[in-house]
Amino acid sequence: MIDPNRPYHRHEIDLLFTKVKAQMHQKALERGGDGRALYTDCYTGEILRGGDRYDYEHIRSSEAIFMEYRNRLTNSEIAEVVNCHENVAVTLRTINQSKGKMRLEDWLSKPSIIANHKINVTLTKNAAAKADKGIAQKANAILATKNQIA
Repeated sequence: MIDPNRPYHRHEIDLLFTKVKAQMHQKALERGGDGRALYTDCYTGEILRGGDRYDYEHIRSSEAIFMEYRNRLTNSEIAEVVNCHENVAVTLRTINQSKGKMRLEDWLSKPSIIANHKINVTLTKNAAAKADKGIAQKANAILATKNQIA
């Protein structure tokens, strides 16, 4: 039985996030072709290479997704939703730290953040839309499977 009032818990999310990051890193090394990872920053569009100070980022926060689905999904199932490939990206560490736990839309509403970090607003909004779509698809697929079993 799922406790719909359970507190935010990210143990399963972090376990899967570690695996997803390793897979992304391997693909980035292959893209780089020279032993250095090659990424595109999800908020600026700038090229990031191994050695740059970047972070793997949940575009939509794990806590927000957990709270949205905790009444229907287990912690492991929520981890799958949070870590769907559409919701995990790479950005500079300074950008990730400035965003923190803020909702993306709230973060984007601050002109100083956009200017200081050279945020490409269109790219960022497209990343958020892609994340939203991937999150919904993953959650709906899990829920559909659960309904077939029930």
